[in-house]
Amino acid sequence: MAQAERILVVGPAWVGDMVMAQSLFITLRAQHPGASIDVLAPAWSKPILARMPEVDEAVTLPAGHGELGLGARWRLGRSLRTRDYARAIVIPRSLKAALVPWFARIPRRTGYRGEFRYGVLNDIRPLDKTVLTQTVQRYVALGRPRDAVLPPPVPRPHLRIDEVNRTRQLHALGLELDRPVVALMPGAEYGPAKRWPPASFSRVAQGLADAGYRIWLLGSEKDRAIAETIRAPVGDAAVNLCGRTRLEDAIDLLSLAQAALTNDSGLMHVAAAVGIPLVAIYGSSTPAYTPPLSERARVVYLGLECSPCFERTCPLGHLNCLRQITPERILTEVEQLLGRKAADSLQRTDQ
Repeated sequence: MAQAERILVVGPAWVGDMVMAQSLFITLRAQHPGASIDVLAPAWSKPILARMPEVDEAVTLPAGHGELGLGARWRLGRSLRTRDYARAIVIPRSLKAALVPWFARIPRRTGYRGEFRYGVLNDIRPLDKTVLTQTVQRYVALGRPRDAVLPPPVPRPHLRIDEVNRTRQLHALGLELDRPVVALMPGAEYGPAKRWPPASFSRVAQGLADAGYRIWLLGSEKDRAIAETIRAPVGDAAVNLCGRTRLEDAIDLLSLAQAALTNDSGLMHVAAAVGIPLVAIYGSSTPAYTPPLSERARVVYLGLECSPCFERTCPLGHLNCLRQITPERILTEVEQLLGRKAADSLQRTDQ
């Protein structure tokens, strides 16, 4: 019996990008049903890769984000030679991202042209950004034949839920499900130009709390202080979970929410991949490039003349792309997802 083909994918370095990469893994699994798909990625990504049934193993990248780590990459590449990978797909466009498959002597190494990777990659694809306008399309196209029609069909990510861990986290964090839950994700790792103002989040949280919802604020430890300024005026109806959950815990808890309100962030893509309705707010970025991959998502984007700038902070100093999005508008978007009025209570707080 012939041995099943083994494929190594060099994954991206951000949470949202890794969620979108599942569309590539799904495509590879559909095209090669018996193949083994391993993903080379940072250690933080192991819990999220474990929720993707298409992935057989997460191989930890020994170098940190932005590090060359040439010796570590060489040693890892040598250790992978015994796995007899038939092909590698390199998602990042840097030279260093392509080194491990080259050191591992994987026969076919696919990636986009960039950073003088000739020889290190031997199946170099041109990247036509006018055809592949979305990040996820670019990922999926690498897994299809070189002559395939573009843009490719994009299967939506879908993360598995661990019900045992979900129940454990509810008890450990003292969370109650006596009222419907709306999750708020006020952070964005990239920078403040992607973060809707905390005061606006707080007003929406107050309107939802007045309408009978519980509010869970989710994010990293870096988001804790901002989340607390959002939670404090709302009182006991809101719980600040930022920094209190692991990534896999956030996946499981999000599956219990009736809806989510989020910036363009990694957790936005997680919420889309667990299948809950969500409202996504875009500022310096654009939904044309990295949309939430869900039919249940509503996108709020003003598309000002200065947008998208893709900067970490507003280069003009006014942040109008986010400040001009009102809490009333967002609350209306959320309530339309929920099928229940909440905006009236927000209006009453202004009187």
